[in-house]
Amino acid sequence: MDRMLYTAMSGAKNAMDQQSVVTNNLSNVTTTGFRAQLQAARSVPVQGDALLTTRTSVVTTTPGSDFSQGPVEFTGRALDVAMQGNAWMAVLADDGTETYTKRGDLQLDSDGVLLNVGRPVMGDGGPIAVPQGAQVSIGADGTISAIPEGEGPEALVEVGRIKLVTPDEQELTRGNDGLFRGPLNEEGEPGALPGDENARLVSGALEGSNVSAVDAMVSMIDVARRYDMQMKMLSTADENAQRANSILSIQG
Repeated sequence: MDRMLYTAMSGAKNAMDQQSVVTNNLSNVTTTGFRAQLQAARSVPVQGDALLTTRTSVVTTTPGSDFSQGPVEFTGRALDVAMQGNAWMAVLADDGTETYTKRGDLQLDSDGVLLNVGRPVMGDGGPIAVPQGAQVSIGADGTISAIPEGEGPEALVEVGRIKLVTPDEQELTRGNDGLFRGPLNEEGEPGALPGDENARLVSGALEGSNVSAVDAMVSMIDVARRYDMQMKMLSTADENAQRANSILSIQG
């Protein structure tokens, strides 16, 4: 009885946590460059004052993300880029740290700063600024060139280069903001990864989410059924306890 209660209780909680992950993946099925989040669970004995051999709980663990490439769609827009292979784009997060993303639908703000979903895109020397009104093009190595407004092709100038990195993806950590960070440094903070001169991107294209809507829906249904099963086990355990109490009261 005791094992049944603890197993069903922790299993139901794990199902709720897994449903959150699946729901988040499904809601980002159309998000550019999104990487699906993975979820797993393992059984562990209860520790502390309640330690008993019959009590085992389920602990939810998030082993990482699915780094498989999403579909690439050509848009023809000059500020759309898709990273090739293991290349990642460096952007400045809200907390001031350098983070990495596969999302490539870039924009320019009113000051000409190149942004990635409102966050500055990092270049070799920091955020990249483009002359206002200029015609912008992005090369395969991330080099940004601009033709000032009212000028001809002969006035083409290089204004910066997008920082591209090729990290060991298993060492990347997803933040709550959806951006990925590198391994921790000696100060315990995410460190900036070195740029890769050989990393390449495709201009005029976007990489879509690698989440399969069909797989996510199947997972959602599966998790919901497992949650119902755990709740039924709790109800059964309660009924068994009530019957046992009735038998004991009769024998008393």
